[in-house]
Amino acid sequence: MKVLILAGGYGTRLGEETDVKPKPMVEVGGKPILWHIMKGYSQHGFNEFVVLCGYKGHKIKEYFANYYLNKSSVTFDLKNNSMETVTTEVEPWKVTLLDTGDGTLTGGRIKRAQDVVGKEPFMLTYGDGVSDVPIAELVKNHKDSGKLITMTAVQPAGRFGALEFDDKDQITAFKEKPKGEVGWINGGFFVCQPEVFDHITEGDKSIFERAPLERLAEKREINCFKHRGFWKCMDTLADKNALEDLWAKGEASWKTW
Repeated sequence: MKVLILAGGYGTRLGEETDVKPKPMVEVGGKPILWHIMKGYSQHGFNEFVVLCGYKGHKIKEYFANYYLNKSSVTFDLKNNSMETVTTEVEPWKVTLLDTGDGTLTGGRIKRAQDVVGKEPFMLTYGDGVSDVPIAELVKNHKDSGKLITMTAVQPAGRFGALEFDDKDQITAFKEKPKGEVGWINGGFFVCQPEVFDHITEGDKSIFERAPLERLAEKREINCFKHRGFWKCMDTLADKNALEDLWAKGEASWKTW
């Protein structure tokens, strides 16, 4: 089963980071967040990826073009203009980098991958979110549901801290960003039947999360997989720094490999 990764957005809320690189190439722990996402899928045996590129997509192409060399020990014979690989630690990935256009929206990017995917089920996620979602369980849940699409639902921490009071309205405690304050949201990590492509009908301007998913919801064709574990979206520089901090402390819950 192929894994589609949306990797074409501008990532404007990450400031200078995305002036020179696309959002999925912003690093956490010295590796692009895209790499972290792919490692998570690979841990569960899914190694065929279709990266839906757009803004500064050439940076993603350059990264994978040089990946084998950068992950290998090599001997260069300058006289004979040859190179021999001594050891290598590359992953068993097959990566298709699909140029889907700078201004194309999420539904349009997915639709452009239809010929690459063919008539097989596929997985889909965003290029800026990491999680310890049990992918194998997600896939089984989708198959058992019989629906056209399964969406992983998550409960992120609230944006603001909360206060606790006694019966005299005296503050007794502070709670930092309680989880679930905003309810369940779309956490990405979809499993889709190929018929999902038929519901993307607005071309490059299609927003997947709007008309296509709304139509599927009306038809009761969206199955929900509730994930109560770790999930974090790298939407802002503060999110990026939070992920960096978790990685540095050895508390990166998404690192399941």
